[in-house]
This record gives sequence, C-alpha cells and structure tokens, in this order.
Amino acid sequence: MSPRRRRLGHAALLVLVAVYSLFPIYFITIQSLKTPQEDVFGNPLYVADPTFENYTELFAGGEAKVRGYVIVPRVPFLLWLVNSALVLLASLALTLVTGVLAAYALGRLRPPGWRAWRRILFASYVIPHTILFIPLYQVIVRLGLDDNHAALVLIYSTMALPFCVWILSAYYRHLPREIEESALVEGATPATAFLRIVLPMSRNVLIAAGLFTVGTVGSDFMLASIFLLDPDKQTVAAGLGVMDVSLEELVAVAGVNLAAIPVVIACAAFARGYVRGLTAAMLEGA
Repeated sequence: MSPRRRRLGHAALLVLVAVYSLFPIYFITIQSLKTPQEDVFGNPLYVADPTFENYTELFAGGEAKVRGYVIVPRVPFLLWLVNSALVLLASLALTLVTGVLAAYALGRLRPPGWRAWRRILFASYVIPHTILFIPLYQVIVRLGLDDNHAALVLIYSTMALPFCVWILSAYYRHLPREIEESALVEGATPATAFLRIVLPMSRNVLIAAGLFTVGTVGSDFMLASIFLLDPDKQTVAAGLGVMDVSLEELVAVAGVNLAAIPVVIACAAFARGYVRGLTAAMLEGA
C-alpha cells in the first residue's frame, strides 16, 4: 500500500472515530432544541424549528406548567447546579490534597511495603462499586451523614484516590532527587522545597488526576440518588434522574446538556496537560 493511501486510510479512520464519539453529543443537543410536537413528528437527526424553551423552563421555578397536552415539570435546577458545584469542588480538593500527600510518601519517602501498598491501592480501584452500596450506606448512617453532601464528597474521594495516588506516586518515584537537594543546600526546608519546586513540577500530573476526579464525580448517578433523598440537596444528575415523570423528556435532556457544558470546557482547556500528565506518569514507571 502506498504512503498516500495509508494516510487516507488513517484519516478516514480518524473521521469515523470522531463521528462515532461526537454523535451522542450532537443528538442530545438536537433533542434539547426541539418542541414536543417536533420531537414526536419531526426527524430525529435534525431540528427544523429550534427553540430554547426547554432551557428556560429549567429556571422558571413555580408549579408544573401545562404546554398543550404535555405537563412540563418545574425543578430547582439552579439549586441542583450549586449543589453539584459544591460537591465537585470539595471532592476535587480533598482528593488532590490527600492524593498528593499519599503519593509523595509512597513514591518519594518509600516506607516499608510501599510497592505492595501501591498495588493494593490500584487493585482496589477495579472493585465494582455496585457491591459496595450496602456497606457504604451503613457507614454513612453510622457517621450521621445520610442525606448530606459530605457523604458524597467522602465517597467520591475514595473512588478517585486509588488511581490518583497511583499515577502521582509513579511520577514522584522517578523524579530526580537532585532537584530537592539543591534547594535544601540553598537553605530551603523540605516543606518549602516540596511546595515551591516539586509541586509546580507536578502540574500536568495533577491536571490528569484532577480531570479523572471530575469525570468520576460528573458521571455518577446511582450514588447521588441513593444518598441524597431531599430534592433540595440533590445534584443535577440525581435530580434529573428522579424528577417527576411527565409526557416529555426534553427538559431533562436540556438540563443534562447544560450541566455538561462546564465539564466539557474544562476538559478541552486542560486536554494537553491531561495527556502530558498521563504520559509523564507512564514514562516514569507507573
């Protein structure tokens, strides 16, 4: 096969993968811009008469509204957004702070059994979360955190920590010690050397760990719907998933699409750092 045909084949394959990956986003966006009539009688692949009414309904408040023959649910979407942001930021901060400290201890200080601890941490990541519902619920109730955002913060952090500690410890393990030693010679304390030299050098790996945590929190529905029963405390995923059933789903689709926009923007903005962080951790012997 000639080089030109090989390049064309690779380009066609990339286009196919891109279309396959982007089609769900395109489809859900098209659905969110439709009226109930066009949703039923129109073409599923495009919208002839786009409207933002489904998005405005999310922030309308008040009681349920009748639109034609359809009952449009009214939901506290803005409150759900605030709850989601609080849970996400708290989980991200707790995961990164705890993960950096644990990873530095395992990868840099290397206490007895540090190799086994790294393997156990990574192995715990593959345990299915569905089999942990009952013991998790019992622990949360014993701690008095049922129907509390702190419960989700703790659970999400424990879900994301194994992978984050694994990649960070792999990076710290092979980071040249001369970097810190030169700072210590200049009079810096170990804490200062870590905060001013090692931590800034870990920026890309921290971005990779942070985006992984964002994906863990943003993709969850089951845990949020189980541990948050009060409608005013629910996140966007849980709230839209268990809201009152109506004859249309377009408002829920619009809510999912709107909530995904900040996550997509963040992932797009830090995509290069994410790839560099994963590459750095893998090359350093993860």
